[in-house]
Amino acid sequence: MSRKGQSITLSVSEQDKAQLERLALELGKTWGDRPNISKLIEAIARRQLVIAPNHDWSKERIAALNQARTALIDAGQIEAAVAVAQLLLERSELTLPLRHELEQFMARPASPWRVEIERYIRRQQPFQLSYQDAAEQVWQFTIRYAEIATHEERQYLDCWCENTEGNQDLPELRHNWCLRLDRITDAAIAPVKGAWRNGLASLPVEIHLSRGLAFAYRSKTTRDEVNEWLTDSPQVRRVVRQVTHSFWFIREVLRYGQDCEVISPTAIRVRIAEEILAMHQTYAGQTVPPT
Repeated sequence: MSRKGQSITLSVSEQDKAQLERLALELGKTWGDRPNISKLIEAIARRQLVIAPNHDWSKERIAALNQARTALIDAGQIEAAVAVAQLLLERSELTLPLRHELEQFMARPASPWRVEIERYIRRQQPFQLSYQDAAEQVWQFTIRYAEIATHEERQYLDCWCENTEGNQDLPELRHNWCLRLDRITDAAIAPVKGAWRNGLASLPVEIHLSRGLAFAYRSKTTRDEVNEWLTDSPQVRRVVRQVTHSFWFIREVLRYGQDCEVISPTAIRVRIAEEILAMHQTYAGQTVPPT
């Protein structure tokens, strides 16, 4: 009995033919117990089998997808972050550290307390947060505003709290706390009565940028209130920014060295001067090797 259907001729090497037969056998496309290339091609044509690209994703594409995953986590979209992680784990191009990180994430996409905090934030519901740190000290905060933020590649809960005890920031900013999320292993969360604030406490800070930094600076659109060239010093850029944590602000401006000067408020200017003096004292006793 002859088979009905159109016949085609494939011009392939013996090596490619062997590979096709091996693939047909692997995917169950056989005639009896022998691999059948025709059935393999028919299944592909009917989209019973999907042809996928080779595993040749660039490092840039993988990094961009992983960055999207972390952004989704920050936004509280855990299900979407899981979908991206699953997509990445199907790839063979991942580095071992990234694969380990993704597998850990998939094993525990989000702690129940983290999901609950994000739920309170979306509902704009004040809440009480209690947890114990690694030193077995119990912390308790009554939070009336919170947002998930990234500082130096780590995730934090930036929040406005009724509590100020132990906060060493400037008086205007002492209601603001910055809690590192990966140091909270478990937490108790409960709703509290009262209003949700519009944001963190903030303080206007004026800085002057000079030389190359003045031309390279890009405005922090969510914080900068003024970004202009000084008329009496045409190569100096004046920036006024709302600052919510002096700690992170000082760490940022110290990177710019002498190209960035804090003009006001005096309290932050003094703290920066103290930090620079401490650095000078650290290095003053060191012998500088000849160049």
